[in-house]
Amino acid sequence: MAARKSTSKPNTSKEELLSFYRDMLLIRRFEEKAGQLYGMGLIGGFCHLYIGQEAVVVGLEAAAEEGDKRITSYRDHGHMLACGMDPKGVMAELTGRIGGYSKGKGGSMHMFSKERHFYGGHGIVGAQVPLGAGLAFADKYMGTDRVTFTYFGDGAANQGQVYETFNMAALWKLPCIFVIENNQYAMGTAQRRSTSTPHLYTRGEAFGIPGEMVDGMDVLAVKAAGEKAVAHCRSGKGPYILEVMTYRYRGHSMSDPAKYRPREEVQKIREERDPIEHVRELLLQGKHATEDELKAIDKEIKAIVNEAAEFAKESPEPPVEELWTDVYA
Repeated sequence: MAARKSTSKPNTSKEELLSFYRDMLLIRRFEEKAGQLYGMGLIGGFCHLYIGQEAVVVGLEAAAEEGDKRITSYRDHGHMLACGMDPKGVMAELTGRIGGYSKGKGGSMHMFSKERHFYGGHGIVGAQVPLGAGLAFADKYMGTDRVTFTYFGDGAANQGQVYETFNMAALWKLPCIFVIENNQYAMGTAQRRSTSTPHLYTRGEAFGIPGEMVDGMDVLAVKAAGEKAVAHCRSGKGPYILEVMTYRYRGHSMSDPAKYRPREEVQKIREERDPIEHVRELLLQGKHATEDELKAIDKEIKAIVNEAAEFAKESPEPPVEELWTDVYA
């Protein structure tokens, strides 16, 4: 994974490291449970897991402030949990139950939280990018100093609407951070086979948008880059691009056997680059936590996830009348 590494260690604290560990572990355990429920037939349709990419959204949420917005693609469960959405509501939505964030009508790809400023979950590749610029435009129009994190993947980076959005965001100096979560395989095609430029963050140069590549398996590096991007946007300088080099351990979705990459590659990343293990080692080496304390956190997180799964199973399916609610026209 060719990500440019920082030469200095970002400042952090015991409390922050423990928070990162807890937040990433919650996403990992939640996604593992979602995979189990999918295998049991309790989750239908598509289910795109975030396992391996946890440091991206946890690091960037650490750079965000109250009122900042976020919008992403269909690989969205991690983003929901990282911004503070209730695991019970997320899991209930995955299982199509009334207790879910979209009353069981949106499923894995389409849930929202106005309270947490989370604007989806979008199933059409790249469609969230112009919508993210629209959110940023609203803040500029209203005169706030809020920023919008607009997430998309390396596959979506080749969509035409992305470049139309770059052009408009640069012209209007919109406070939008374009986050390219580069997990290197899009829906199943390696980036080297689909993309003419090796570094996607350079795609903004034609529009005068600055950017950088970040090690997306290091939550501290992501946070530091996020803070730099946020400061750029809040100061009125316009958009910024972060290409965050990450890796997903599972296939594109639960129905993807991922035969397009060698098993040894996945195992090597798991053993040498896992973002949660990285923070775990920092906590142990710095004597910020003991093995027993970290085991206790894992036990606590598993209990939260199991409770969310039970809530989802027990929540009833939406009544037939819900077919006529929340309809625009």
